[in-house]
Amino acid sequence: MAAMVAPRATTVLWARRRELAETMETRRCNPEYLPALRLPDTLRVTGSLSVALDRADLVILGVPSHGVRAILTRVKPLISSEAALVSLAKGLEENTLLRVTQVSEAVLSGHPVAVLTGPNLVDEIVAGQPTASVVAARDAGLADTLQDLFTAGNFRVYTNDDVVGCEVGGALKNVFALAVGMADGLGFGDNTRAALITRSLAELARLGTVLGGQPATFAGLAGLGDLVATCTSLLSRNRTMGERVARGHDPEAIQATTRTVAEGVRTSLAVARLAHQTGVEMPIVEQVVAVFHHGRPVEAVVPALMGRASRHEWDGANTNLSEPRSMSDHP
Repeated sequence: MAAMVAPRATTVLWARRRELAETMETRRCNPEYLPALRLPDTLRVTGSLSVALDRADLVILGVPSHGVRAILTRVKPLISSEAALVSLAKGLEENTLLRVTQVSEAVLSGHPVAVLTGPNLVDEIVAGQPTASVVAARDAGLADTLQDLFTAGNFRVYTNDDVVGCEVGGALKNVFALAVGMADGLGFGDNTRAALITRSLAELARLGTVLGGQPATFAGLAGLGDLVATCTSLLSRNRTMGERVARGHDPEAIQATTRTVAEGVRTSLAVARLAHQTGVEMPIVEQVVAVFHHGRPVEAVVPALMGRASRHEWDGANTNLSEPRSMSDHP
């Protein structure tokens, strides 16, 4: 994202490890994560958070959801009172069950917040392949400004005022990608994958509308679009994690030997707790939690899901996409 924005606005990228920041600044690439991406000469890279935030009027948060509160706590004394925040994170805070914008509002009260989400597999974006995203903000002016800033070439950005729905979609798709990955790892085919994705969307929409999201959001880029990309792509960390676990690999060992984070593993616990608190039935999420946190064999997932009582396809669903439900700040 920093490389995309830098040609159009003064941009400073902060890297948590100072030695990596120095390497990126001198070599004009990130050799550990995106070696093929040439960083624009206009982009400055620093290992100093205070330098990165000096006179910044927009702060883009590209950190995993479980690290957002700690980073924002460090940011708080350094940030301008007028600066806006944009979250790229796709997850929930495990202990509080808060969405990332809620964490931002709790730590940095008074700062405008927005979310950029959608089917955004970074390797394809770097390669210049066409994609579309959504920037969600309650402030329409902020959303329009960010749309203009982020739209470039083959990266098309839409606006949306449903912050809740966009964040819920971004968080939950990682959990469902673990389930689809497990099905792939067990050797199942397209019928199974299609059924899992469709029923995952049903679970996502059930919980999302109860939390205050608008039903139409879940049929859009932040819902169905991101879900399909994450559940089917070989580039998806969460789908790959599920596949490897189904083939006998230990989840903790995978995480320990991988630089990137499969956020669905942590997020699944938070989603299961939210489902319990709100009375929303989410059997696919329950099975992901059972496998990744309680040691259930992957092979046991199939009979657990297929043996459930028969029901109407739309039981418990809000299928009216023309009447958005009220947005709430329910965690």
